[in-house]
Amino acid sequence: MLTTLLAFLVALGVLVTFHEFGHYWVARRCGVKVLRFSIGFGTPLVTWRRGDTEWALAPIPLGGYVKMLDEREAAVPADQRHQAFNRQTVGKRMAIVVAGPVANLLLAVVLYAVVLMQGVTILLPGVGTVQSASPAAEAGFRAGEQIATLNGEPMESWTDLRLGLMEALAARETLVFGLADPAGKIRTIPAERLADLAPDPSGVAGIGLSPAKVFPIIGTVLPDSEAARRGLQVGDRLLTLAGQPIAQWDTFARTIHANPDRPLVLTIQRAGQPLTLTVTPAAIDTPSGKVGRLGLAPQTDARWLEQLKQDKHYSLFEALPAAVSKTYHTAASSLSMMGRMLLGQLSANQLSGPLMIADYAGQTARQGLVAYLEFMALISVSLGVLNLLPIPVLDGGHLLYYVVELCRGKPLSEHTLGIGQRIGFFVLVSLMAFALFNDIQRLVTG
Repeated sequence: MLTTLLAFLVALGVLVTFHEFGHYWVARRCGVKVLRFSIGFGTPLVTWRRGDTEWALAPIPLGGYVKMLDEREAAVPADQRHQAFNRQTVGKRMAIVVAGPVANLLLAVVLYAVVLMQGVTILLPGVGTVQSASPAAEAGFRAGEQIATLNGEPMESWTDLRLGLMEALAARETLVFGLADPAGKIRTIPAERLADLAPDPSGVAGIGLSPAKVFPIIGTVLPDSEAARRGLQVGDRLLTLAGQPIAQWDTFARTIHANPDRPLVLTIQRAGQPLTLTVTPAAIDTPSGKVGRLGLAPQTDARWLEQLKQDKHYSLFEALPAAVSKTYHTAASSLSMMGRMLLGQLSANQLSGPLMIADYAGQTARQGLVAYLEFMALISVSLGVLNLLPIPVLDGGHLLYYVVELCRGKPLSEHTLGIGQRIGFFVLVSLMAFALFNDIQRLVTG
């Protein structure tokens, strides 16, 4: 818990500082007087002054702010009015507002570049398992094949493939996979075959592909589970379930999930001898209803996964353009997913809030510095994109006001701005509450 909390606070502090420094730096270049630069909200714990600006650290670490001289907030002496924010041209005000999100995107580029120069291990897009009766199986995929392109775009890793599939699945596009094969083989999944698939955050499970080769052999038995109580052991080979032969682990898993609280006859092979027993999958509540769970995981082919791993190192001149590209594609994917959620094409249950972000921060911090920096880059992109949304209260909402001002030739009235701020605050609080609810639900359901 301590590692998770510290990792979360450090990441948030760095990202907020860069965001607010973007506002501060451009404001000063535009001749605006900055009264306070605060990291955190509430009564400051520590303050110090440098030039005209008071710098502060406050106890509520969920953001920060840059307070500028502004006649709308307090009286301004006549000799300082030229330094007031509200006296600046629309162009300067827009530059100051957009500087915060841009600072987050630039920070993401730097972090991604550092990660790439440290060297990364990528997982080549090799097909380990094809689920039976899945769109991938119907398209003719076979274990051992390697994917080279998706809809004409090169796929260098499973990460690339997941991002490409997330966008294509959300848009319900026909999927055309080019294989790394001298004969130029392709596998096609028509758009109509994707229509009934539930939104899938991983982008691959829904179509039936996995990089891991799994066997119908038990690899893990969770303690205090139904499987442990029935005496199932690591190394047991699954033979039949409810009278049906088990050729693949996924057919076994589907039957278990579909039969919560129902006794099922399971036949296994242990030490070369068959053994029959009855198991009753525990009923687990999920957002889509109750599912059965035994508490088992399959045995995987470790040698296959090692074959897919590839170490890749970048020089500075290679890392920078690659980092810019990664930042761009991550931002574009985030915007696409948000748009799909608004249109109802993607479940809003995929939204994550502070609890899950803190959990990811702790996980990546324990994995090492490179994983933690990559996590920070991802959150920095998300923070930049989120702040550019045209929601009053956010930077994007202020940009929207200034665009309207350019079109009207005069600013919106204080009354209109006040209404917009209240609406924006309500929308933002509602989104945060919904994301927090999702976090709690994930933690409760496991």
